[in-house]
Amino acid sequence: MLFPTFYLFNFLKISSLKATIVFLSILLIKSNLLRLKGGLIGGLFALILISGIFASSTIALGSLVYAYRLKKKSNLDDNQMQDLETVNV
Repeated sequence: MLFPTFYLFNFLKISSLKATIVFLSILLIKSNLLRLKGGLIGGLFALILISGIFASSTIALGSLVYAYRLKKKSNLDDNQMQDLETVNV
């Protein structure tokens, strides 16, 4: 018994559609994973940059406070009057 040719064409159409759907699904999953990976790498890079800016600004602020305290301390020492006595020999 021979199969009619329409059955064979329908079988080939359905098989090719299934293969296309599987292939497109794989590409879609791949693109989503690449987008997710890029987002994670970008977020990590931004976090590193922000933490570097925060650390450098904290160090700069600390050095300014330290310099201000040293200047204030030296001004207090300079303003004190000293009682100088002459030495009799």
